[in-house]
Amino acid sequence: MKKLYILSLFCCLFTISLWSQNSDTKKADRHFDRFEYVDAIDAYEKLIRKGKANNYVYRQLAIANYKTSNFQDSEQFFKRYLRNNRNASAEDYYTYAQALLSNEKIEDYKKAMLDFSEKAPRDSRAKAFLENPNYFEELKSMTPRFELNQLSLNSEYSDFGAYEYNGKLYFLSARNETRKTYGWNKQPALDIFVADNVGGTFKNSKEIVGEINTKFHEGTLAITNDGSTIYFTRNDFLNGNYRKDEDGVNHLKIYKATLVNGSFQDIVDLPFNDVSFSNANPALSPDETELYFSSDRPGGYGASDLYVVKIKEDGSFGQPRNLGPTVNTERRENFPYIDRENTLYFSSDGHLGLGGLDVYYAKSDSGDFLPPQNLGSPLNSNADDFAFTYNGNVEKGYVSSNRTEKKKGKRIDNIYRANLVHPLEQTSLLVEVVDAKTDRFLENAQVIFYDEDQNEFTRSRTNASGVSKNFLPTGQKFDLQVNMSNYESQSISLRIPKTQMLIRVALEPKLSPAEAELLILQERIFFEYDDASIRPEAALELDKLISILKENPELNIKVISHTDERGSKAYNMELSQRRAENTVNYLVENGIDSTRLTSEGKGKLEPVNSCDSGCSEEEHEENRRSEFEIVD
Repeated sequence: MKKLYILSLFCCLFTISLWSQNSDTKKADRHFDRFEYVDAIDAYEKLIRKGKANNYVYRQLAIANYKTSNFQDSEQFFKRYLRNNRNASAEDYYTYAQALLSNEKIEDYKKAMLDFSEKAPRDSRAKAFLENPNYFEELKSMTPRFELNQLSLNSEYSDFGAYEYNGKLYFLSARNETRKTYGWNKQPALDIFVADNVGGTFKNSKEIVGEINTKFHEGTLAITNDGSTIYFTRNDFLNGNYRKDEDGVNHLKIYKATLVNGSFQDIVDLPFNDVSFSNANPALSPDETELYFSSDRPGGYGASDLYVVKIKEDGSFGQPRNLGPTVNTERRENFPYIDRENTLYFSSDGHLGLGGLDVYYAKSDSGDFLPPQNLGSPLNSNADDFAFTYNGNVEKGYVSSNRTEKKKGKRIDNIYRANLVHPLEQTSLLVEVVDAKTDRFLENAQVIFYDEDQNEFTRSRTNASGVSKNFLPTGQKFDLQVNMSNYESQSISLRIPKTQMLIRVALEPKLSPAEAELLILQERIFFEYDDASIRPEAALELDKLISILKENPELNIKVISHTDERGSKAYNMELSQRRAENTVNYLVENGIDSTRLTSEGKGKLEPVNSCDSGCSEEEHEENRRSEFEIVD
């Protein structure tokens, strides 16, 4: 039940063109229409070997392989089909793009998404992609939120949908080999199992006690806080009655069972179920007044949508409400889960992701949900990642994934424990790096964030646009350092805001030795009348000189100081020497080796302005100066 349609047998995901069916494809089509995809693939491939394949056959094979998660073969058959069919639907291009994404062919994926967007420009998926065509690289650069470990209770069959309650782990498995084989993937029908916690490891897996498991599929579940009631998914089968719609399709329903003497009994069909569509994947709100679920009922936005229904005090139910286009897309949204903070988690292949189904979360806001956020890798991968449940109190959850191939083209669902290693809430920080002199964007600048303990948290490089995108825990303090060859490094301290932030960093170019010499020769500082102390504005100029000297350790300088023409020759000589010494002392106190410095006072012997005919105060000040000379 890793995908809702595995149990519900959704027939609306792909529209099958009938014009290419013929007597040769009749057997294969029958398997396909019954959702027996493994046998359908074998039958269509026999037609290829007999030279009876056409575009229709390639499309059927592309879809069947995609549904069985054989993305490599799906890609190849889509290529054959699309190469010879310019009238392919937008959905064909989208599914082809998803196959490429799962095969990690990112540039080809982007091209296919552009084709899809051209055919369906108003589609929410097209709009989202065109707004951020490089989202994949951004998702891959996100700081991992979770650390994953595969559970030892996984079997050689499909295992998924872990739900921890009261120290036990409930999950779905196809390991009961006595069940009828399911034509979709040639595995036994799914049952609900429960495992004990033995020293921190879940063991002793066994079928849930009671009347829940049948010869048909059972699916994901939710248990009330007191443990007295369980909501679960099952094929439309109750009291021996296996029902199909008018097209012969058996759908999914959500049922309720009651705990009686340690056994779940008294199975009840919920009133908002229907024989003509599916409801599945129940999830209870923290206060148990609402039940979230997924459904392909009429009036939705896509193949399956997320809904919520009120549970009234008397145990009756209100009318299901669609969660709307912020959450739902034209594709599949399923496996909802609500944590204690009313955060919604779910899986989707309609929002921008890493491939297949990805897990997203959406924060609650005044009864609605904010735009969903992808939880990034390693929780998500290029395969199907789904059925995520999470307990914020212990910062631990479970996710299911078919990311591991048993052999080429054959994937298996497994359960992984997900431990939170970095805060769930992250903010996107854009660091734009430019040349301070020219405003030119600087590519390949190094961007490093250090946490409050000065441990390196993340590092990246700017792209051709001079931008580095980083994801950091919201509300925490960091030091940002930007480094670039031939530029002065810069550091900035900041607290990460809740919303995306752009930080522009202008780096000062480092000087060449010749440029440094020229600047030194141009440098001078000034003094108050009859005073040798370093003025504040002079200190600022000396700080610039110190930077130049530190960048150019091969340069040695001589400080030459002067006075104005007032006062005796002897006094001015002594005053100028004190000015020179104070200038040198300032440089030494701020990190310049004294061996690189010499000084000389010249009194009033070399004025800038001759005052034989009198000088203004400004002209006198220009004479009271320290100058700098490069020496060997």
